[in-house]
Amino acid sequence: MNAINDRLDARAETRAKAARALATTPEDAAMLRAAVDLTRDLAVARPGVYWPDFLASAALAYAGIAVAILASQGWVALLAGLVAALALYRASSFIHELTHIRAGSLPGFRLVWNLMIGIPMLMPSFLYEGVHTQHHAKTRYGTADDPEYLPLALMKPWSLPLFIVVALLMPIGLLLRFGVLTPLGLVIPPLRRAVVERYSALAINPGYRRKAPEGDLKRMWAWQEAGASLWAIALLLSPLAFGWRPLLVGMAIHSCAAVINQLRTLVAHLWENEGEPMTVTGQYLDSVNVPGAIAALWAPVGLRFHALHHLLPSMPYHSLPEAHRRISAHLGTGSTYERSTHSGMLPLVAKIARSTMKV
Repeated sequence: MNAINDRLDARAETRAKAARALATTPEDAAMLRAAVDLTRDLAVARPGVYWPDFLASAALAYAGIAVAILASQGWVALLAGLVAALALYRASSFIHELTHIRAGSLPGFRLVWNLMIGIPMLMPSFLYEGVHTQHHAKTRYGTADDPEYLPLALMKPWSLPLFIVVALLMPIGLLLRFGVLTPLGLVIPPLRRAVVERYSALAINPGYRRKAPEGDLKRMWAWQEAGASLWAIALLLSPLAFGWRPLLVGMAIHSCAAVINQLRTLVAHLWENEGEPMTVTGQYLDSVNVPGAIAALWAPVGLRFHALHHLLPSMPYHSLPEAHRRISAHLGTGSTYERSTHSGMLPLVAKIARSTMKV
């Protein structure tokens, strides 16, 4: 028993040293300078890319949902549902761009995204805007105040499947959030405060508490939440008019898209920080680039360059592949920049899973 305890203590100390090393990583000035200097001409969002990409993805998603609902053959419904889930996932991923694009770059894009995807899918952008930027704050990343961070690699092995199951149930949670809790909150102030604090952010940190909105965000929050609430109530009542199939098929496709996104989130970072503030270089090394073309399916809209995104948060998604090529060529093999490049999802999942087995 003493030998087992000694091995466990040794493993814990090894992990603690690795976490401390990550948290105290000195800045790589050459990498940070190259990331900025080599990409200045790539920083402008191009409406000619954003609009066609988003509109085509949304149209394909809704076409797939319609076919899946109406199809009489199971294999047709299954194939259409898979296409719809991937297209819906891509269209939904533009919420990430909404939090970073410069004001005035894409007039009307936020409104159209919310009307076509945010409200119909019960994921209005206020759930993400004002939240995701905290994940990029130098003093917040990887700490208890980061809404989008959990030290998953240092948690128990069962935490990984639980992380995925939570995403599977996301459509049910959103229906309850907007179709039940929002209306009740209008007449029960304490419930409303709890909803704002605990259930108004697309966050993975269960300890995160959101502050009440102010200014422009408050006005945006109000109309988006009202629209999502009315739509959620309509969905809950829809089986009375259309039967259960449309609602259940739509929820299944939404769940599939949410699970793909959760798997992508699982491999967006190495999740090895234990709560200490980190340098920008440390944040970069705890993040992941998967530049392969196949990764664009499960990490669309630039999300396969997540580590690079932490160096250049405002870089438009369509510019990230070229930015990655330039920086990689300039810094060469063996550089700090190269250390965050990985080959694919499965090796990353295996790496994180192996780490949890040591806990």
